[in-house]
Amino acid sequence: MLDINFIKDNLKTVKNAVVNKNLIVDVDRLVLLDEQKRKIQQQIDEIGAKRNELARNAKGEKPNQEAVDAGKKLKEELVELEKKYTNLDEEFASILQQLPNIPTSDTPIGKDESGNKIIGKFGDNTQKSFKPKEHWEIAEGMGLLDSERATKISGSRFVYLKGDIVLLQYALIQQVLEILTSETELEKIIKNFNLSVSAKPFVPVIPPVIIRSDVMQRMARLEPKEERYHIEIDDMYLVGSAEHALGPMFMDETIQEEDLPIRLVGVSSAFRREAGSYGKDTKGMIRVHQFEKCEMESFSVSENSLEEHKLFVAIQETLMQSLNIPYQVVLKCTGDMGTPDARAVDIEAWFPGQNTYRETHTADYMTDYQSRRLKTKVKMKSGSVEFIHMNDGTAFAGRTIAAIIENYQQADGSVVVPEVLKKYLGGKEVLRAI
Repeated sequence: MLDINFIKDNLKTVKNAVVNKNLIVDVDRLVLLDEQKRKIQQQIDEIGAKRNELARNAKGEKPNQEAVDAGKKLKEELVELEKKYTNLDEEFASILQQLPNIPTSDTPIGKDESGNKIIGKFGDNTQKSFKPKEHWEIAEGMGLLDSERATKISGSRFVYLKGDIVLLQYALIQQVLEILTSETELEKIIKNFNLSVSAKPFVPVIPPVIIRSDVMQRMARLEPKEERYHIEIDDMYLVGSAEHALGPMFMDETIQEEDLPIRLVGVSSAFRREAGSYGKDTKGMIRVHQFEKCEMESFSVSENSLEEHKLFVAIQETLMQSLNIPYQVVLKCTGDMGTPDARAVDIEAWFPGQNTYRETHTADYMTDYQSRRLKTKVKMKSGSVEFIHMNDGTAFAGRTIAAIIENYQQADGSVVVPEVLKKYLGGKEVLRAI
């Protein structure tokens, strides 16, 4: 959510952000409503002053009829004005919540993903000496993935993961937790990417996967509703990512500056309806309704928040490099980023079976957009109180497993275990078929 004073002082910038993020929001109406609210509030204050004056003039004595009539009239006017104010305020809040965050100056302007900008690459994506298969062909052939039975039980876009794929998933989670909870490992990443942030470790969290609808709204992640699983009887939602439950952890709280940054890494299941992907990726692990995910979340002061965002991207690159999977770093354009995002970066892994790059990680820089809605603040050492800045980003998601299977497949149909993960799999060299 944006500050109304910022909006009025930067009308052109705000209107451009609305257009560039493919939204329709009546900014001029918002400003008009703010002016009307202020006028009515002034009238309410004036009536309050007059009522106080009547009370003072009475000096504890029974008021005369003239004073009674005047007091009654003021009360009626007050009730009417408060009603008008409430109606205006509800409309004002509705429009304000629709406004997007302001993109950073380096964010490309574009209507959709075609406007994204590649800002880095790693690894060799030269085609293999044999015709590579897609991950689902390999995994189903080995008996490690069963979508047919999952469809029978739960419907399309659900899968059973079995055997060594399950062990591979937990190996990735273990690797992520070892790196993110180690000050030494974070210091290496910060040095390698020439960053200027602290090496304070992440705190592992297993968050709730069901949250209240009003909390999801305050996180600015309720929309698009068609992508969410809604538990109507309780008016609650299944999270689409651990960040949905990590971000509001300090809702309505004020954190001390000396306690920042606060860094969390959540491990949880994620649920997405994939309502807008009809006919796309119907097989395998790319667009499933349920998957496991490790998600990073951080809270910092404004002056460090962009570097914190870059740290998240550096962590993502480090994890991908450790797996030796070719990838590209993509700076998302205005039309492809979320409403709360000021800057968004994707890591896209190379999928040889599909002969293309696919997104496996996202890092979102939110500035104070979410914290204003959540009322999460920081008390600075100077004594001032500000809204905190927030970042979130993927550390691991199910798509990483799909990328490993495609990149580590062999001509004989086997899948080699990445060197960095072997220690978590008891030294196992290849995934074992069932």
